[in-house]
Amino acid sequence: MKLETWLALFIASWAISLSPGAGAVAAMSSGLRHGLKRGYWIVAGLQLGVLIQLAVVAIGLGAIIAASGLAFEIIRWLGVAYLCWLGIRHWRAAAHPGAIVPEKAGSSSVGGMLLHGFLVNASNPKATIFMLAVLPQFIDLTLPLLPQYLIVAATMTVVDLVVMGGYAGFAARVLRVLRQPRHVRWINRTFGGMFVGAAALLAGFRRAV
Repeated sequence: MKLETWLALFIASWAISLSPGAGAVAAMSSGLRHGLKRGYWIVAGLQLGVLIQLAVVAIGLGAIIAASGLAFEIIRWLGVAYLCWLGIRHWRAAAHPGAIVPEKAGSSSVGGMLLHGFLVNASNPKATIFMLAVLPQFIDLTLPLLPQYLIVAATMTVVDLVVMGGYAGFAARVLRVLRQPRHVRWINRTFGGMFVGAAALLAGFRRAV
C-alpha cells in the first residue's frame, strides 16, 4: 500500500470512529459503569466486531449480504433488537449510586464485556455495507490482497481503540461525578435513549439500489 493511500485511510479511519454511533454509546457507558481501565474490555470487544466486519467484506460475504435482501434484513433487525434491549435496560435501571448502566450477574466479567462490545458492532449490517463502499478505495487489486487488508485492519483498529478509549475515559472522569439519584436517573435514561436512537437509525437504514 502506497504511503498516500495509507494516509487517506488513516484520515478516513478517524472520521469513521469519531462519528457518533452505538459503539461510542457502548464505550461511554462502559467507562461510566466500570471506569476506563476495566471498561476498556468493552472497547476491545468493539474492535472484535469491527474485525469481523472487515473479514466478512474481505472474503466476499459482504457482497452476499448486500445482494440478499433477506440476509440483510435478518441481520439488520437483530441489531435493532439488541440495541433496543440495551436501551430498555438502561432506561429501567435503578436510580441509586452504583446502578448506572445495569449489568446482569456475570455480565461484568471480562468475557461478558468482550461479548457485549462484539455484539454491538458485529450485529450492525450498516457497517458491512459502509465498508463495502469505502474499502475498495484503498485496495489495489493488482497487489496481494492479504497484506493490504491487514494494514487496513490494523489502522482502523488502532484508531478506534484510541477514539473509543477517549469516549470511555470521558465518561469515567466527567460523568461519574454526577452521583445524586436524579443525576443517575438522567444518565441512565440518556444512555437508554441514545441506544434506542441508534436502533432507530439502523432500522431506518436503506441500502442504495
